[in-house]
Amino acid sequence: MSARATTRPGGRSARVQQSVHQAVRDLEEEVGRGALTVPLIAARAGVTPSTVYRRWGDLRELLSDVAVERLRPDAPPADHGGLRADLEAWTVQFAEEMSSTPGRTYIRDALLGDPAQGSAVRCSDYAAEQLKAIGVRAAGRGEAVPDLETLLDVVVAPLMYRILFRPSELSQAYVGRLVAAALGRAGSSSGT
Repeated sequence: MSARATTRPGGRSARVQQSVHQAVRDLEEEVGRGALTVPLIAARAGVTPSTVYRRWGDLRELLSDVAVERLRPDAPPADHGGLRADLEAWTVQFAEEMSSTPGRTYIRDALLGDPAQGSAVRCSDYAAEQLKAIGVRAAGRGEAVPDLETLLDVVVAPLMYRILFRPSELSQAYVGRLVAAALGRAGSSSGT
């Protein structure tokens, strides 16, 4: 079991994570990503390098953990009064944030982490939680809602491909087509 899986909110462990994450962010701005080392980050965070190695294993895993926290949504998805409007607004915002230079860097860092640590899964869970919230709200209004896996497969998966490999071909019209395709499946697979 990973250290993150057993970390309780609050306490020393949370303070260490917060100070190390902040050190990574500050040092990236000050000295650049290429100059980051575990000893440099540990010194800035006020911990020993062994603390960082024990918790994260290596620099790549630490950067992955920082990226996942940076990719965590700040708020629930906005309510625009209907499923289509909610999905379009969320998808446009998701595409804009993730296709930005920092967004693409965070995605790549999250994917470079050890699969056993679950960074990529946590990122996927963030999107799933947001889509579930949109679906629950829409179902409460009596709207037919595509199931979560359909939304992930038809909206999020193609977006992530474009964000990572073809960002120049990512447009609001493309996003609208993805949402329309997912909603076209709502009648055949309702529920979240």
